[in-house]
Amino acid sequence: MTDSKNINNPVGQGGGHRKKLSRAERQNNGPHRNLDRQGAADRKAELVRKMREKAEAADAAKAAAERPTAETDHS
Repeated sequence: MTDSKNINNPVGQGGGHRKKLSRAERQNNGPHRNLDRQGAADRKAELVRKMREKAEAADAAKAAAERPTAETDHS
């Protein structure tokens, strides 16, 4: 009686067995996904940095506009 066919025991396939896949790789989340996640994290960090810079610039402009200028009150 032959063994049942599965990914690590391909019946009728010549050559060696396929590499045993980890659970994450079986779910199609292999090592390449880690690189994708790192790239996404880098893009998010860059976006957050840009947003913070814009927010700080807007806060500085708002504070400058609210400050009374002593130079214009020379009556």
